[in-house]
Amino acid sequence: MSDSKKQIVIIGGGITGLTAAYYLQKEVRENHLPYSVKLVEASHRLGGQMQTYRKDGYLIERGPDSFLETKEKAVRLAAEVGMADRLVHNTPGKTFILANNQLHTIPGGAVMGIPTEIRPFMTTKLFSLSGKLRAAADLILPRSQVLNDQSLGGFFRRRLGDEVVENLIEPLLSGVYAGDIDKMSLMTLFPHFYQVEKKYRSLIVGMKKSAPPRPKELPEKNKGSFLAFDTGLQSFADAITAKLEPNSFKLGFRVERVWRKTRGYEIELNGGEVLTADSIIMTVPHHTIYTIFPEYEFFQDFKDVPSTSVATIALGFPKEAVQKDIDGAGFLISRNSDYTITSCTWLHKKWPHTTPDGKVLLRCFVGRSGGEAIVDLSDDQIVANVMTDLSKTIEIKQDPELAVVSRWIQAMPQYTVGHQERMEKVRKGIKKELPGIFIAGSSYNGIGLPDCIKQGEEAVSKVLSYLQEINLQEQIQISI
Repeated sequence: MSDSKKQIVIIGGGITGLTAAYYLQKEVRENHLPYSVKLVEASHRLGGQMQTYRKDGYLIERGPDSFLETKEKAVRLAAEVGMADRLVHNTPGKTFILANNQLHTIPGGAVMGIPTEIRPFMTTKLFSLSGKLRAAADLILPRSQVLNDQSLGGFFRRRLGDEVVENLIEPLLSGVYAGDIDKMSLMTLFPHFYQVEKKYRSLIVGMKKSAPPRPKELPEKNKGSFLAFDTGLQSFADAITAKLEPNSFKLGFRVERVWRKTRGYEIELNGGEVLTADSIIMTVPHHTIYTIFPEYEFFQDFKDVPSTSVATIALGFPKEAVQKDIDGAGFLISRNSDYTITSCTWLHKKWPHTTPDGKVLLRCFVGRSGGEAIVDLSDDQIVANVMTDLSKTIEIKQDPELAVVSRWIQAMPQYTVGHQERMEKVRKGIKKELPGIFIAGSSYNGIGLPDCIKQGEEAVSKVLSYLQEINLQEQIQISI
């Protein structure tokens, strides 16, 4: 390895890897650091799931389509790469829950499905009288004696009962994580609920008391809390890529193995090329990382961590083709319902920039834990299933003029019970046996775009601190 420049290699070119590469190169450039940064990506493009399809005036996100405005890391990065003026807010609209073959508005005052206002909860037809009474038992039930991690499903069922979980909480969470609520980790995903129960005993009381005060100024009527790019998320990835140093990334090269040497690491690529590195940021999924480091036992627990396959189906129609409309932005579907789709968004209402005038654009999701077989069907079969489901709720009198099916195989990592303990074991193992290697990405500490951007930034800080320490040690050895 060169004594003049330390080599930093980032493995994986999704949003986490792109973020790390951008901020590392910025630090190197602005502080005149003697480091070289190389990004390696197995596919032939950067950006991972940020992929945008355009045709006949339609703008369709194949992967994620937006992020919360309050997640400031994403907004900051957009400004850094000159994309702040392309950000647009969603148009707010009601979200429905489809249960028992009927659409129900989410009860007012519900926070992640937990009721904080009595009247909307008692008057909704989303739950039976017995389901409402069972949920009200939360007001008198004692605190849990469970001190370690537990499943989200188990926690919420004990507090609020099965019906509220199945008809409200599970659809809300499944829409984000596509997972099995009875296996997902409470302490990883929503530790706040655990703390609320410990402090207030009742979730209902606790969520009402701990809710932030309502803003004195009402939000703009047509301004929602989510942000997207009017040019598509792929344009965001392209903008970050354009800011990277020329020839600082390698596309179409898969990392086969990483070997620790007396000093630093050797990275074997498919085709036989070997890179050297003083420090590495790994942003690959958990089901890939243990194949790159097969001899390290602390990575092997990732073999048992599931990932869910999902697909998005975007359907475009002339406006007159949709006979029966809904007064809202879309709906989520109770797992107990006889539907293949898990949700449907009316993109032409929520994101008007995606749809030409006079058209309707729907985006449906299929696939979740235990219901992934549909993802393996042909495009035509998937579209046919989706159209059958939609016909149960809305009336469409013709086939779509545009249908775009996007599959994401093993794309949704599941933070199952014990996730924090697994991650702590991995971090300790890496620190002891693989110093200078850092992991970041959706498999590890948050799946949304802003969470991945945050992890990329944090990895940059860790690499710089590590190399600073190495440089100091080398200077001490030279002086001796």
